[in-house]
Amino acid sequence: GKYHPHGDSSIYESLVVMSQDFKKGEPLVDGHGNFGSIEGDGAAAMRYTEARLQKLTQEAFLTDLDKNVVDFIPNYDETEKEPEVLPVKVPNLLINGAEGIAVGMATSIPPHNTGEVIDAVLAYMKNSDITTEELLKIMPGPDFPTGGIVTNKDDLISIYETGQGKIKLRGKVEVEKIKGGRERLVITEIIGAGIGKFLNDVYALVESKKTNDIVDISNQSSKEGIRIVLELRRNTDVENLKNMLYKKTRLEDTFGVNMLAVSGGRPETLGLKSIIENFLDFQY
Repeated sequence: GKYHPHGDSSIYESLVVMSQDFKKGEPLVDGHGNFGSIEGDGAAAMRYTEARLQKLTQEAFLTDLDKNVVDFIPNYDETEKEPEVLPVKVPNLLINGAEGIAVGMATSIPPHNTGEVIDAVLAYMKNSDITTEELLKIMPGPDFPTGGIVTNKDDLISIYETGQGKIKLRGKVEVEKIKGGRERLVITEIIGAGIGKFLNDVYALVESKKTNDIVDISNQSSKEGIRIVLELRRNTDVENLKNMLYKKTRLEDTFGVNMLAVSGGRPETLGLKSIIENFLDFQY
């Protein structure tokens, strides 16, 4: 309430997302209780849950906050002081990505693998003339918490150089043989955090008779991971069906990249190198 005038429900929704490992590559909050699931269930009301910071958040985001290492500014009603920015030791903008919309501008930065991001920053520190192409050998592209395969890898260099573009993503599909000469499709990675939406899209294809090849749909996902099984008729053209699923469901999707961030007090679309450079200037 002292730092945020918009009521507690928006704060709680943010806290929930920060604890969900299917939405954040590195969850920043350690939630205890029902914090929702990848199936699309919402979190319990705040009176039924508890939360604390993850170890990473304490060590990488808040260390030395009390030692006057960042500027403090007045809060919205000027009764308290709050840090203008947190003394983050790792570039969270790249690790957890960012999505948001403001006055006439929007940002959309994909998440990346923590280890790879840190290695890329170290490589830049050793050689500031490193090219985007060389950085992408260390950090080969986005790493979404629910998985997915990037199908347009050749476009990544220009996306990370300009900070804009479209990443095409596909879920992971494997074909398994079962007895009676039949086959089944097993989906182990989907795009985005919505198993329910994907299953509904598949049901719709079957009900509207757009495909007669699927005889059974079962969701065997558990804490171990995603597993959606589609049992197929004999002699199904598997490649044809896969293409249909890519086209008509969220098994294939596009992530629009627009790496807009505040640099030197102004919003600016930045490439990968510029983000790392800004981060290191801030650290310095």
